[in-house]
Amino acid sequence: MLGAAAGGGFPQWNAASEACLRARAGDPAARPATQAALAVSADGERWLLVEASPDLRQQIEATPELQPKRPPRSSPIAAVVVTNGEVDSIGGLLHLREGTPFALYAHPRILALLDANPIFEVVDRRIVPRRALPLDRWVELEDARGEALGLALRAFALAGKPPLFLEKAAHGGPPPAPEPGDVIGLEIAAAGRRIVWIANCGALDEKVIARCAGADVLFVDATLWSDDELVQAGISERTGRAMGHVSLSGEQGVLARLAPVPAGRKILVHINNTNPVLLADSPERTEVERAGFEVGFDGLRIDLEGEMP
Repeated sequence: MLGAAAGGGFPQWNAASEACLRARAGDPAARPATQAALAVSADGERWLLVEASPDLRQQIEATPELQPKRPPRSSPIAAVVVTNGEVDSIGGLLHLREGTPFALYAHPRILALLDANPIFEVVDRRIVPRRALPLDRWVELEDARGEALGLALRAFALAGKPPLFLEKAAHGGPPPAPEPGDVIGLEIAAAGRRIVWIANCGALDEKVIARCAGADVLFVDATLWSDDELVQAGISERTGRAMGHVSLSGEQGVLARLAPVPAGRKILVHINNTNPVLLADSPERTEVERAGFEVGFDGLRIDLEGEMP
């Protein structure tokens, strides 16, 4: 797990909440976190990145498995998949512009968004093929040369919306309407094991819950504890639902909907700096742990043949 936090990380650069102040002060109950991302490998040598966080360079330097091994330049990163068009998910692609091949996977809507923004042309298409992900169909992932990575991936649509910067680009006009593919979840499988990644999700319907059942590891959106969290904090006029995020609490929240669902491990990810579950001594942290969930953290390693220390 490369990063556990939502956009801005924890502590966020301009946030002076009690939790962020505690994190900056080195309080062990307020562990800092970079923005949400995951690295997955079937062989421990070639790696798939799930999300290209703006913190990606920092995450690579904190993760020996992702660092170059062969001079003068090389990378164990063989493929990248992004699940939405928010800066949190695509900003790190700009760190990968130094001429090393990998394959980039995304839904066609997100690939079109990248195509429309010329800054992403610094990621050279001649060596970084852009590959469209279909919905609801298993795909065998390959590196830039077409060699199989031993990982199968199935993307599925989630309730969500187009990225915030497109809303702002409307300049007061109507924002772009949500369409399937704006936000996707992932099932990733290898050797009979399966993980599910749902880092951004506006609602948990029965189809999504069915995807989660039986997963060896389930990573799920924990942006906010309550729907009006940002409103109550005086940070935003928008609810979590309006931002495309289901809350942890409430009758339709993550805890209520997913606690009964069988899964090997349930790990909370994409946690906003306002969410009290980031604090190990909060009652909300106790509540999620009692419900069978773990709060994700940077550097968490899971080996599905036996958890690594």
